[in-house]
Amino acid sequence: MSYTKRVLIAEDSSVIQNLARKILEFQHYEITSVKNGEQVLQLLEKEDFDIVLLDINMPVMDGMECARSIRKLPDEKKAKTPIVAITGNAKNYSDEDFKEAGFDDALMKPLNFDRLVEVVAHLTE
Repeated sequence: MSYTKRVLIAEDSSVIQNLARKILEFQHYEITSVKNGEQVLQLLEKEDFDIVLLDINMPVMDGMECARSIRKLPDEKKAKTPIVAITGNAKNYSDEDFKEAGFDDALMKPLNFDRLVEVVAHLTE
C-alpha cells in the first residue's frame, strides 16, 4: 500500500500555483500551497513533505534563501527534502547557483507540465 506523496508549492502567482496544483492532483499528489519562503519554513516545522517546489522570486523570502534555509534545518530528514526551483528568469542564475543553494532540479516558466510531473515523480520515488 503506497501512501499519497505530499507536495508543497511556494509560488506567489495564483495562476501558476493553481495550474501546478490541478496537474499534480490529477496525478494523485496531495498539494499544499503557500505564497512565500517564510511560510514554507513555518509549515516544515510542523509537517513533512516529499518535495518542495519553490518559485525563485517571491515576497518576504525568495526561493534561493528558502532553499538554503531548508538545507540547514536541524531535522536531517527535512533538510534532505527534494527541492525544485521554479523560475521565469533562468538567465539570472546558472545551474551552479541552483545547486549551491540546495536545489535538486529547476523548472522554467512557462511551466512545461509534462516535465513538472516527470521531475516530481522522479524526485519522490
